[in-house]
Amino acid sequence: MKFRFYLLFTLFSLLFLFYPGDSHYYHIFAFRRDLFAPRAKPESLSHRPFPYPISQYPPAITADGAYIADRDTFTPVYQKNEHRRFLPASTTKIITALVSYDLYKLDDVIVVKQLHEDGQVMGLVEGEKITVENLLYGALVQSGNDAAFALAGPYGMDRFVEKMNEKAKQLSMNDSHFRNPAGLDAFDQQSSSYDLALAGRALLNNKYLSKIVSTKAITISDVDFKYFHKLTNVNKLLGELQGIGGLKTGFTEEAGENLVTLYKRKDGHEFIIVILKSLDRFKDTTNVVNWLETNVAYQPI
Repeated sequence: MKFRFYLLFTLFSLLFLFYPGDSHYYHIFAFRRDLFAPRAKPESLSHRPFPYPISQYPPAITADGAYIADRDTFTPVYQKNEHRRFLPASTTKIITALVSYDLYKLDDVIVVKQLHEDGQVMGLVEGEKITVENLLYGALVQSGNDAAFALAGPYGMDRFVEKMNEKAKQLSMNDSHFRNPAGLDAFDQQSSSYDLALAGRALLNNKYLSKIVSTKAITISDVDFKYFHKLTNVNKLLGELQGIGGLKTGFTEEAGENLVTLYKRKDGHEFIIVILKSLDRFKDTTNVVNWLETNVAYQPI
């Protein structure tokens, strides 16, 4: 009798434990299969493929400094004097734009109180009332020095430049220091190809600013529609070389030709290209693009 009791008890216990039903008792006693199921790896632990050069031959460039990296992983595929400090010229405006985006709203209106007409300008007029958004177009598309100084004006020039250096530190741009928002040559106004790649990546991660730097040409106006400014991107590769999506030019006699570029390869991989103190920044960048197409592969981990 006892044997029969224990046999029936065991059979019913097993039934409650393993029966794949929805009864109340099942949910109380059911075997927790999920505890033993294989767990999916967290997405954060998934490994992304990394790029590597498949040729020992570097890209043909005249630039004294260069940094070429995969945008996704920031893995470099070519470096040349990547931490040497150069005059950044108007590539400085990448940091100017990032700081302006932090400090203002896009529809904030700035009154142009003092004109800065050195170098490249967008043609602002004293007393003109213009939005931060349109000044960002002026600084990043036309590379207007007047737009860069206008963006700094309401916050105070010294405080704005202080914010620029704080932003650089935040981005781990340890080779950089800024003295003005336009990139005019000045003592201790300096950056490196590695640092400008960091700055370029930060700007590209801002969807609004990345849209501005990919703009070939645009006409903007002041808030009263009295003054209209036709802006043309200084980067002549934009719209001419397939895959180029911006980013920022720079030039002074002392700095030479500088160019920070976003390039999207035909297979979808994106690269940040920094060329500093070049004899021909557009030719150098074109050579880099051609090199990336045939000399860089990806290895899954």
